[in-house]
Amino acid sequence: MKKLSSLISDYLETCKFEKRLSSDTLKAYRIDLQQFSKFANNTLGNKETISRYIKSLNQHYTPRSAKRKIASVRAFYHELFLNETIQENPFDKLYIQIHTPRQLPRTIPTHIVQSILQSAYNAYAAGVSFALRDIVVLELLFSTGIRVSELCSLTEESLSFDHEGVRLLINGKGNKQRIIHISNPEILILLKLYFNENSNEICNQKAILFNRCGRPLCPQSVRRIVVRYAKNSNLNSHITPHMFRHTFATALLEEGVDIRYIQSLLGHSSISTTQIYTHVTTQKQTLLLAEKHPRGKMSFAL
Repeated sequence: MKKLSSLISDYLETCKFEKRLSSDTLKAYRIDLQQFSKFANNTLGNKETISRYIKSLNQHYTPRSAKRKIASVRAFYHELFLNETIQENPFDKLYIQIHTPRQLPRTIPTHIVQSILQSAYNAYAAGVSFALRDIVVLELLFSTGIRVSELCSLTEESLSFDHEGVRLLINGKGNKQRIIHISNPEILILLKLYFNENSNEICNQKAILFNRCGRPLCPQSVRRIVVRYAKNSNLNSHITPHMFRHTFATALLEEGVDIRYIQSLLGHSSISTTQIYTHVTTQKQTLLLAEKHPRGKMSFAL
């Protein structure tokens, strides 16, 4: 039997070249499995080893983090069992129940989004370097609900212009592709201007967005862009790129867009993932009920 570290290396190779998982998923798997290997002293372990590891995770990590790390190890053992590397999957005899508190997605109020975008447009008008790129980053985050990793992975082939607007081909989680069509005329003008000014760099780097060194933009750079323009807008709120995705989904839901269409736009494989946004709109639903229901137009004296 191979050492656990060797089995993990083989598994990660399978995930990369056969399952074609994203680089972010591979990185998470590698970290989680190496952590488990260290705990198990580089041995495959058994049901008792895994049980002790789960207890250790619950003592040192939040429920959400512990649940993810357990899922990584579970997937690894499942693959070993399928390949007949092990004759019995120890997870089959384990009862694992971790209650993760439901965290409602944090959204950005519309006036704050507008303030952040205005700050970027002001920077471009003032001739600030890379301000046009920053506007593209912010506009795409807000208008498409794209994940940061998906945004950074966009290539020249990802965007195509037609008479109706811009067709955006996105490679999502698990290499699942989806298409989002942007028809806003201002964003169309913005993207054409950006492509015209940066056509050589885009062609050379095989990426639409790039940093000052000419290399493709990374998620950390996108976070810095968002934070910078939030500060430029004198905002004290902590704004993250992923909050634009939450804001995108919530805004569409509040405007009455069918949740299954939102699921498609976000690239969620399960409708249950999208349904978390229905909890966010409770306040909006209450307001609409108060304003739109015909009972509000009636009056009776007691």
